[in-house]
Amino acid sequence: MTRPVELHYERTGGAKPSLILLHGLTASGACWRPLARALQDRYDVIMPDARGHGNSDSPLHGYRYDEHAADLLALIERLQLATPVVLGHSMGGMTAALAASRSADIRAVVLVDPTFISERWQREVRDSDVVEQHRRLLDLGPDDVISELAVRHPHRSREIIELLAQARLQTRLSAFDVLTPPNPDYRELIREIRVPMLLVTSDGGVVSQDRARELQQLNPSLRTAHVTGAGHGIPYDRPDRLEAAVAAFLADSG
Repeated sequence: MTRPVELHYERTGGAKPSLILLHGLTASGACWRPLARALQDRYDVIMPDARGHGNSDSPLHGYRYDEHAADLLALIERLQLATPVVLGHSMGGMTAALAASRSADIRAVVLVDPTFISERWQREVRDSDVVEQHRRLLDLGPDDVISELAVRHPHRSREIIELLAQARLQTRLSAFDVLTPPNPDYRELIREIRVPMLLVTSDGGVVSQDRARELQQLNPSLRTAHVTGAGHGIPYDRPDRLEAAVAAFLADSG
């Protein structure tokens, strides 16, 4: 396993319970700012950039989930966080689940449409043109990327579009190695986690409600919430509904 790297992060601060927000592939910690503003009165919100993203280190190798989880646990130790809650979206959701299955230092987990997909689907994503699409965007200027994202997602706020555009241009091609199958076995991870969990699904996400019910049968600590009017990008499509679901879960889980 590659040693943990230095992660850049944003933090709202204060003597409050810690909440770590983990972004997905091609995003960054800054993309959580709208959600952080809604939660910062109650939580010390910490928003790291994953390796290969934003302003964090970019080693030549080591972009699988094992390395992302090790980075998270090293950050918790470095910041001396006492039993933080970890919320992860997409790639960040798988990272959160893997870290929670390995550590007793995490108090609760929120999984926002994590990459809980079959190995066949993983291979299809790896073999798609997703890397070439990203390579093309890296040749564009910020204004052009903003324009493309605004056309593709007209319902998203201007702030979120601009944050996602900046994050996209800061994502190194090596970060896409996380798409190399196989992912960790998400069913085993859910079985192994011993803290309260919330799984957030959406109308157009990758985790179906049927899959969510299947996972609930594997672990009674798992709760679910469904966000309507959103695709896979729940934090960007409906940040208000995500905030409501997260706040309710955290209030109930202590």
